[in-house]
Amino acid sequence: MIAVGIDAGSTATKAVLIDGDKIKALIRPTGWSPRQAGRDIYAELLNREGYSAKQIDKIVATGYGRIALDLAQQKVTEITCHAKGAAFLLPGADMVIDVGGQDSKVIKIDPKGKVLDFAMNDKCAAGTGRFLQVTAAALGLDVSELPEFSQVEKPVNINNICTVFAESEIIGLLAQGIKKEAIVAGLHLAVAKRVAAMVKRMSSGKQIVFTGGVALNHSVQKYLEQELGTKLYVPKYCQLAGALGAALLGLEV
Repeated sequence: MIAVGIDAGSTATKAVLIDGDKIKALIRPTGWSPRQAGRDIYAELLNREGYSAKQIDKIVATGYGRIALDLAQQKVTEITCHAKGAAFLLPGADMVIDVGGQDSKVIKIDPKGKVLDFAMNDKCAAGTGRFLQVTAAALGLDVSELPEFSQVEKPVNINNICTVFAESEIIGLLAQGIKKEAIVAGLHLAVAKRVAAMVKRMSSGKQIVFTGGVALNHSVQKYLEQELGTKLYVPKYCQLAGALGAALLGLEV
C-alpha cells in the first residue's frame, strides 16, 4: 500500500509519501492558495519519485488548509497527525511541542502516538513563527537570520508578547541603542517562555519532540530547554511531522 500525507500549513506545505520502507518528502511555500499548493506539491512529489496517481492508494490531508485540499480522501486534524508523526520520529516520546507559522501546540501522547491531551495557541501570533517573522522585519532581518543574531548577547527583556506591541517595543529599543543581537535573543526567550507556560500547565513530558518550522531555530530550542529544564529532541526533518503522521494514518485505513 502507498499513502501520501499532505500538511497544508500557513507558511509551508509539506508532503510525505510512504511506500513500504521508502519515505519520500517535499516542502514548498504555501503561497496564497493552500488548495493549489497541495495540488502542486503532490504532482511534483509523484513526478520526482517516479509514481503515477493511479499507484497511490490513500491521500490524507492535515494542517490549517486541509479543508481546501480536494484531492485528499481523508482530512485529519493537525493534533492527531503531529502526534502520530512524532511517535514515529522518536519511539517512546510522550510529548510533542510544535511551533508553526500560525499556531503553537503541546500534545501528550502514548507510545503509539495516540493523543492523550493537548493545549493549543491559535488565537494570536504570540509564541508562533508569525511573531518571529513580524518582529524580524521590524529589525530589518529575514526570519532565517534570527538564530545567528542571538549567539552571544544577553537577552534584553521583551515586555510585550503581543506581536503588534512587540513591534513597537523593538523600535523603541533600537532608538535606545540596544543591539539587535540582544533584542533577537530577547524575542527568542519570549517565545520560549510562552510555549514553556503551555507545557507546564500540562506537566512536562520525559521525552519531548520539538517540531515545526520554529524548531529549526536552535536559539529558541536552547531557551525552551532552559525554561523546561530538560533536553528536547529535534528531528532532522522537524517540519514534516504532520505530513508524516497523515501518511502513516493513511496506511492504517
